Amino acid sequence: MFDDSRRPVFNEDHNMFRDQVRTFLSREVEPYHEQWERDGMVSREVWDKAAEAGILCPTVAEEDGGLGLDTLFSVVIIEELGRIGASGPGFWIHSEMVAPYIQNFGSKEQRTQWLPKMISGEAIGAVAMTEPGAGSDLKGIRSSARREGNGWLLNGQKVFISNGQMADVVVTAAKTEDGRISLFLVDAKIDGFRRGKNLDKLGAHAQDTSELFFDNMHLPADALLGEEGKGFSYLMRGLARERMSIAASCVAKAEGAFAKTVDYVKDRRLFNQGLLEFQNTRFALADVKTELTVGRAYVDDLLRRYIEGDLDGDTAAMAKLWTTEMLGRTVDACLQLHGGWGYMNEYAICKAYADARVERIAGGASEVMREIIGRTI
Repeated sequence: MFDDSRRPVFNEDHNMFRDQVRTFLSREVEPYHEQWERDGMVSREVWDKAAEAGILCPTVAEEDGGLGLDTLFSVVIIEELGRIGASGPGFWIHSEMVAPYIQNFGSKEQRTQWLPKMISGEAIGAVAMTEPGAGSDLKGIRSSARREGNGWLLNGQKVFISNGQMADVVVTAAKTEDGRISLFLVDAKIDGFRRGKNLDKLGAHAQDTSELFFDNMHLPADALLGEEGKGFSYLMRGLARERMSIAASCVAKAEGAFAKTVDYVKDRRLFNQGLLEFQNTRFALADVKTELTVGRAYVDDLLRRYIEGDLDGDTAAMAKLWTTEMLGRTVDACLQLHGGWGYMNEYAICKAYADARVERIAGGASEVMREIIGRTI
């Protein structure tokens, strides 16, 4: 229904890779996702197979053991996961958040220690920023790291951490003794690291989301990522890429919901005629298709600007706001066209509706995006 080969931002190599990703997902993700939703997390095996397929950390530089591909290859993975509604595999957090922090700010030793393991699937990455009393306001975090001997003593609690139950390395934000935020590479094997429960959420049931605790955790000196006190600026530098990725994902998720709904209304009969034959159905889907077309053009322009080094944080905030709100409108309209069946978990649109709700919260709530945008006026 949506012809990606005609999107000028992608070249032939991207399109060939997209075919490979679709084949992988149809074979290794879609048949198992329902079971993962019951389990509350994906299997470790799918991470190993994703590594074999070249799906983990494709943008890591060759000198660090990666393929050195451009960001659009990661976008392809994000979009294809979104279109099939695969909320479970936390590949994009691993590849698009954790790996870039290590690649951009890590020492040679840190890159050598972690990036090859992340590429091979041996180590799964997570990012621990949010706390019970600090979400979008990162300056409000209370986790602390103070120097002790030749290392650091880390204490604190994090919440809503994707990949938290499976993570082997966690990029963790904590305040150092000067009150500023620093980032640390936390090895989950070190004593003092503790996983809380796998949180019971409205949607995205196959994605493990955890509480994490750091109890007098002794970290080596080289666990500090980058410079002490520079953590907040590091986080800000990664926001444009993160929010662009969210925008790309949301448009793809909306496209997937639309495609499933079109298939449904073509088959569903009501009052002796097909549901698609009703003007109300056609008008509702016409509105959705128009928004999807606008959203796709908007996101592709953002991708082009990012590749050219011209995507700023304010523009990325607008993209995050519009696409997440658009996804909410889309899944709501599509669920309505399913009638009572749309409210049943056995239907993909029901899961899509529940999964979509977090997009207006995670990565910066819509209200925060509006505040950021409002300051530019």
